[in-house]
Amino acid sequence: MQEPEHSEWSGRTDGTPFMQKALIVLFKMVPLEVIYAIMALVVPFYMLFNHRGYIAIYHFFRLRLDKKPLSAFWHVYRNHYAFGQVVLDRFATYAGKHFKLTIDGNEHYQRLNEGERGFMMLSSHVGNYEQAGYALVSERKQFYALVYAGESATVMSERCKQFVGSNIHMIPVQADMTHLFCINKALDDGNIVSMPADRCFGSAKSVECQFFGTPAKFPLGPFATAVQKDVPVLAVMVMKTSHRSYTAFVRPVKCDRTLPRKQQMAALAQAFANSLESVVSRYPHQWYNYYEFWNGERV
Repeated sequence: MQEPEHSEWSGRTDGTPFMQKALIVLFKMVPLEVIYAIMALVVPFYMLFNHRGYIAIYHFFRLRLDKKPLSAFWHVYRNHYAFGQVVLDRFATYAGKHFKLTIDGNEHYQRLNEGERGFMMLSSHVGNYEQAGYALVSERKQFYALVYAGESATVMSERCKQFVGSNIHMIPVQADMTHLFCINKALDDGNIVSMPADRCFGSAKSVECQFFGTPAKFPLGPFATAVQKDVPVLAVMVMKTSHRSYTAFVRPVKCDRTLPRKQQMAALAQAFANSLESVVSRYPHQWYNYYEFWNGERV
């Protein structure tokens, strides 16, 4: 079974398998900057055909960042261009190209990695989290990453190639929820579990947090798991900082563990939302949730 898609955003990488494989071959022959330049001309046409996502991001810049209408349109273009770069960077990596990754807060990761307990790394749909898998590695623990089961075969195959010989394992999200057994066992065994924590799917339970000054729903699952398993949590966001480099921001996500469980879950969710807001405020063009994140507000 495949993970149920979000009602407004599938999460699947665009393009046919042939196009994706051709892109990998192209990157082996053509400089990255040349493909970026071509993409800059294509972005306006993509925006026209992805109207729903375009409007959602427009609302983000107008309502959350208080941009004027014409300015918001320009920021929408920059957002789509940044997203295109991240997608191209993924395929460039599959083609053997390398990007510099700086880790801001690596001491938080190393402290937990050297301990005996399992821990969670929470990601979000910003920047290029996949790059973290090439740098935040562990020789002591197994790393289990929750991934979208409906992703294209090309992307899944290339990810597997990148992680050959490593201790990184992918757990596809399944509609029958069997992935939960893998998550629980990994944490019980003292390993690392990575999962996104910013997008609610279908009828999944959610928790409301203040995010950019307005209530927004975050999935309850990651925070409930952390509380039920009593494991430490890190927020990890990997942001593109230049054509050839990324910075991974690693931050502890904490709450008062003496609180009742439901309050702990809500407090952890809010702490994660605060960390995410801090990064998105710094890199607003790398926010890639292309649906009405704030309860469907309109301009």
